[in-house]
Amino acid sequence: MGLEGRTALVTGSSRGIGRAIAVRLAEEGAKVIVNFRSRDKEAQEVVSGIQEKGGKAIACRADVSRFEEVDAMVKQATRSLGPIDILVNNATIHRGRKVEKLPLEDWDLVIKSCLYGAFHCTRCVVRSMKERKWGRIINISSSVGERGYPGDSAYGTAKAGILGFTKSLARELARDGVTVTAVIPGFVLTEMTKSLSADNIELIKASIPVGKLCEPEDVAEVVAFLASKGHNITGSIHHVDGGIGM
Repeated sequence: MGLEGRTALVTGSSRGIGRAIAVRLAEEGAKVIVNFRSRDKEAQEVVSGIQEKGGKAIACRADVSRFEEVDAMVKQATRSLGPIDILVNNATIHRGRKVEKLPLEDWDLVIKSCLYGAFHCTRCVVRSMKERKWGRIINISSSVGERGYPGDSAYGTAKAGILGFTKSLARELARDGVTVTAVIPGFVLTEMTKSLSADNIELIKASIPVGKLCEPEDVAEVVAFLASKGHNITGSIHHVDGGIGM
């Protein structure tokens, strides 16, 4: 129980990778805020699952692209579970089309949910972390932010921005007892990727050196390590991708 007594906020944690991270941090003893934007039922299911195993969790609705909603969420969560020690910036809305066909509102939606969201959440929790000289900020990026992908200019830009945010913030907070890291998952079967054909999935699997897809729990394991054991790890990018990023 490496995170006993700590409080963690995981954005976009009603499903997929975020859900796995919330559950894993709870298993480590953390009290968890399960953030969601529109999936109330799924978020409550995550909370119930944690509570059934003896953990503490609450669900908090907030659109992370809106600062006032994040500020209200953090205040509510702090009243309920105590000051936030661990922030996992996971939430991102995906919209993809060729750049000349990408609606302007879709570009804004992706950038604001990912980059603005990470900034808003960090801004609301970091002062308390600095005062207490302890904090973990873990940002979920993507290989698209490193290598790009056709039709994913908005998503790739947002996730690349997360890497720059991670490194600058790590330097800014290093002397305050707050570490900042990024995790890049490999190919994970989630709602975002479920539209791919079985043939395409097999082609992707064949290109991965270890020969298998990444599971949400694989990502959650690394996040849990960085949160509980990563006291001397900051500014780093951690690939959980079976070697596909080599």
